[in-house]
Amino acid sequence: SMSLCEHALSLFRSALGTVCPAPMMKRALKLQGHGCPQLLVKGQAFPVKRHLYLVGFGKAVLGMAAAAEEILGDHLIRGIINVPLGIQESLQRAGMQEMLLKPHSKIQVIEGAKNNLPDAEALKGAVAIQQLAEGLTADDLLLVLISGGGSALLPAPIPPILLEEKEKLTRMLASQGAAIQELNIVRKTLSMLKGGGLAQLAYPARVVSLILSDVIGDPLDIIASGPTAASSHSVQDCLQILAKYNLLHNLPKSVQMVLSSSPTKPTAPENYSHVSNFIIGSNTLALDEAKHHAEALGYTTLVLSAAIHGEVSRVATLYCQLIQLVCLGFAGLGEGPLSDEVRGNLLQLAAELEIPGLDLTKFLQALRGLGPERPICILAGGETTVQLQGTGKGGRNQELVLHVGLGLHRAQAREASSPQGTCEIIFFSGGTDGQDGPTEAAGAFCNPGLVAEALQEGLDVEAFLSNNDSYTFFSQFQDGHHLLVTGLTGTNVMDIQAILIRAM
Repeated sequence: SMSLCEHALSLFRSALGTVCPAPMMKRALKLQGHGCPQLLVKGQAFPVKRHLYLVGFGKAVLGMAAAAEEILGDHLIRGIINVPLGIQESLQRAGMQEMLLKPHSKIQVIEGAKNNLPDAEALKGAVAIQQLAEGLTADDLLLVLISGGGSALLPAPIPPILLEEKEKLTRMLASQGAAIQELNIVRKTLSMLKGGGLAQLAYPARVVSLILSDVIGDPLDIIASGPTAASSHSVQDCLQILAKYNLLHNLPKSVQMVLSSSPTKPTAPENYSHVSNFIIGSNTLALDEAKHHAEALGYTTLVLSAAIHGEVSRVATLYCQLIQLVCLGFAGLGEGPLSDEVRGNLLQLAAELEIPGLDLTKFLQALRGLGPERPICILAGGETTVQLQGTGKGGRNQELVLHVGLGLHRAQAREASSPQGTCEIIFFSGGTDGQDGPTEAAGAFCNPGLVAEALQEGLDVEAFLSNNDSYTFFSQFQDGHHLLVTGLTGTNVMDIQAILIRAM
């Protein structure tokens, strides 16, 4: 029989497989007919009356474009994509030919946004995309490919604002503690292409967007700053944010000019009737696939949420309590004071974390009465945050796993007769892009014995945690069997976590 670790790895790989650019594009996009061909997207038909063009921007767009070109064939007239600096070389080195364009591709690739920051190269690409969009007619069809990281790759400040001025303003806001949502509202307001700008410029052409979501809840106007989605914000919102951080008196002349001449109301939704947006890949889809896979392996499988967020140590506590609850159930202690206490703790934690759409009461109800007859798999996804205090090397997934490992160890130490002792447990967390922080790992695995094993090696887990040094910690174990290493995946739908538990 496979080990829990092998099961966990195969779950993660199956989830990745379903949001990998090629299979994802092939599921969503078809071309049919010859005379007047039609583009079929998720069963919806768009006639290609004259010319078919393609633009794209984001970290996963290169693989998406390669798959699209294969599907569209000669019908594609021309394309331009903006992708992160060095990505073609990285994929080439990783032997991922299927993610690269063919030698005589009609799609021009522009690499930019070094360190995920807008720069001159990204601006050059954005201008080329803008010019292509502006030249389209009512009989043209523009296919837009969007993935996370698209925002930095599509900088096009409204003239006369310079890229440096817009960047400086964004940095000032960030240093004052502005939230990412606030930063995005300001960016969109000062941009030609974000906040629906690209779709407006492409009018009257038909615009069809295929979107790979890396944002919790898949909000169209937030992913890559929503270049083809109606913005729900106005100039008023932007001015309010600037006022809130006392920056109104400190604005460059160019920004003042643009803000004073911008329309006060957002573009009306009916002005987007030529646009169709489709989410073709998301964390939810990846979790669905992992669930089918786990069920095929014989697990009773529950999906907790695709919107997990919050500080890693808090989220780790949530997972440790869930593990404890399942083990109590396996030990026949599912009803009783101890289980009630754990359930109470879980409900309070969930309330504090404010995870959108999570009905924990219903979830705990589904857990009730699950005995040790069948192994259990709990899946979740989203994106946690790490408070950086140290100078170590790690990422949010590895740090989360290390916190869970420590929590399980403490629970065992507290109760000599801990119900954990009768279960085999694996927890893992991995980034679907294959990169967790500045490391070669996507994430890590742990079991309740991890910390005891570390102590025998003389490793102080808490010291590693307080130095944000989870990668170095996991690297100490021979054959790196605690690290989850996939290499670059060419996709990104945030992170995936799983708890696997079976009776010993």
